[in-house]
Amino acid sequence: MAFRFNFSIDENENNEPDTHDKTDLQLHSPKHKRESTEKSKQTADTVADSSPRLGTDKQRDETPSKKKFCFKAAKEHNIPEDLNKILENKVMETVSDLYYVNMSVVEMACLDGADGEGIVSKSVSSHSDLIPGVYEGGLKIWECTFDLIDYFSEAEIQFTNKTVLDLGCGAGLLGIVALRGKAANVHFQDYNSTVIDEITLPNAVANCMKAGNRMGSGDDKKTSKPPLKRPRKAECLPDVLTKCRFFSGEWSEVSQLLLSSNKPFSKYDLILTSETIYNPEYYGALHDALAQLLDKNGRVYLASKAHYFGVGGGIYLFEKFIEEKNVFRTRIVKIIDKGLQRCIMEMAFKDSS
Repeated sequence: MAFRFNFSIDENENNEPDTHDKTDLQLHSPKHKRESTEKSKQTADTVADSSPRLGTDKQRDETPSKKKFCFKAAKEHNIPEDLNKILENKVMETVSDLYYVNMSVVEMACLDGADGEGIVSKSVSSHSDLIPGVYEGGLKIWECTFDLIDYFSEAEIQFTNKTVLDLGCGAGLLGIVALRGKAANVHFQDYNSTVIDEITLPNAVANCMKAGNRMGSGDDKKTSKPPLKRPRKAECLPDVLTKCRFFSGEWSEVSQLLLSSNKPFSKYDLILTSETIYNPEYYGALHDALAQLLDKNGRVYLASKAHYFGVGGGIYLFEKFIEEKNVFRTRIVKIIDKGLQRCIMEMAFKDSS
């Protein structure tokens, strides 16, 4: 079920469960209750279960190992005063009481001029999910995101009063779940500014503007229909949204921006990241960002496929890389064997408690 709205979001408590039109969605989202995991994974598998495609022709010939890492400048994206403008003409979907923008509509808007980076047209023309150094996959939600959301529930991960970074956030669902879990602050980072402006920010705003502001309740809700009546305009910034900051750019650049900023900054208690280790060329930058930004007693939760065919990375290769660096200790806390093997890794500093 999709709906279009131009203002804030109201909540209809009498909504019935919603069945998504699978033919219209690029993004298939499973529910994150433990008992529905297997059924929801079958839905997600139809779209986001394969390794990212590097494209054809030039992209395919020029593998990641031959490309130089691109240091894309970091930028903080301020939350506009007019929140209704962020949601204008957006078509939203719901799953497990989370709102997210319909990616197909976003792509159409981007092709019509909303994409200053040109990543959508480049992705379409190259038939590619990834263009290293140009577009890093944020227009899709990959299935490991839902694996990690499931794990949060299963392992009873606590977000209350924690500072959280959703690294390589894309749609930002991991960070939004942390907000729901009463995190003190949540920061979102994606490589592409278009992803932050057109996907992450609208998703965060939509979830924070629900009537009654149930964010932070920690309750798992079933997929429901969108509100039946057009809601009121938002008159002020929802309190929960003041906990959020949004950044685009390459990891080392974002790290430098955070650490050198005049704004107050505390290192993160939790860093959440999904499907960010597909390219071995990025391992050094990712490792350094984690080392610089994680609190001394913090934890990283990373979800990944065992191997990314055609791209080269994977959980075990990354685990070996981390072991050789000798900064973090790691453990695989969950293995999902359905379809392509997927894993969840926990990381902490070796000298942490």
